[in-house]
Amino acid sequence: MNDPAGVASWMLAEIEREGCLYQDDVVDYLVKQKADDLLWENADGNLAIKRNVLTAFRRLTEENVVWVRPDRYWRFRVAEDEPGREARG
Repeated sequence: MNDPAGVASWMLAEIEREGCLYQDDVVDYLVKQKADDLLWENADGNLAIKRNVLTAFRRLTEENVVWVRPDRYWRFRVAEDEPGREARG
């Protein structure tokens, strides 16, 4: 589970269970799993999800999940969403 594909599958399962998944919850999960190799420290000194995890997640959910940037979470796409990965809310 501590590989990019396993974490991506866990992320999708969380969205299916909860309806959305916050970026901070993924970071917390990876810290608790001691998966430090899947995290990096950004310019602000905060832990962030490594790109290889995000790439695996995007491949898994390209058509049906969107990113809500202002609140930093993923959710399933709805009819009102514009094309692309990002959504307004």
